[in-house]
Amino acid sequence: MSDTVIFNAESRALVGKGAARAARRNGRVPAVVYGANKDPEPITIDPRQLRAARMQPSFFATLFDVSLDGNKQQVLCRDLQLHPVTDQPMHADFLRVTDSTRINVEIPVIFTNEEESPGLKSGGVLNIVRYEVEVMCRAGAIPDDIVVDLTGLEVGDSVHISSITLPDGVKPTIDRDFTIATIAAPTVAIVEDDVDEDAEGEDADGADESGEGEGEEDDS
Repeated sequence: MSDTVIFNAESRALVGKGAARAARRNGRVPAVVYGANKDPEPITIDPRQLRAARMQPSFFATLFDVSLDGNKQQVLCRDLQLHPVTDQPMHADFLRVTDSTRINVEIPVIFTNEEESPGLKSGGVLNIVRYEVEVMCRAGAIPDDIVVDLTGLEVGDSVHISSITLPDGVKPTIDRDFTIATIAAPTVAIVEDDVDEDAEGEDADGADESGEGEGEEDDS
C-alpha cells in the first residue's frame, strides 16, 4: 500500500443544508466522520486534497487519515456526492476504522501475462465478467488489486474466483465460485462478394445487341 493520504479537517459546529452550502461558499467540502461507536463529527476538508485522492485508483478501498485538532483518525470514504454538472465534490462520508475492523470493499481486478495465453495469441478475446470483486477483509490488510494470471489459457477457458490466490484473511462476499473472465473465440466477419445478376444480364444483352448491329453494318 502507498503512503496514507492525510486530509486536514476543520470542525464545523452547524449541520444541515444551509451549513453545508456555507462551507462550500468558503471553499471547503462538508463531510462527516462516523462509526466505531463514537458520535458523528461534522467536518470540512480541502477540496483540492479530496480531488487529488479521488483521481487515484481504488478510492473507496483506500485508507485515509483525517487530521482534526492535532488528532488523526483512520477512515474509509463510504460515500462521495459530486456536483451533477461540474463533477466537483459536494459532500463526503467517512467511516472510522482500525487495523482490525472487518469491512467489505471492492477490489479492482488486473490481468497479467496476456502474451503467454495461447488462446489470446491465436486471436481469442479476453471477456472480462468482473472488473472488481467485493471482498471482506481487515481494514489494515486491504489488497491493492486481485491479479489474474492468463498464462496457458486457451479459447473456451474460464477464470473462476476459486483459481485466484487471495491474501490471508481476504474472502469474497459472494458464496459461490463465480466467473471473473473467459477467453472467447474470435469473432470473424464473413465477407461475401455480391453479384449483381441483373447488371450482368444487362451487360450480356447489350453485347448481343451491339454484335447484331455490327453484323448488319458489315452486310451493307
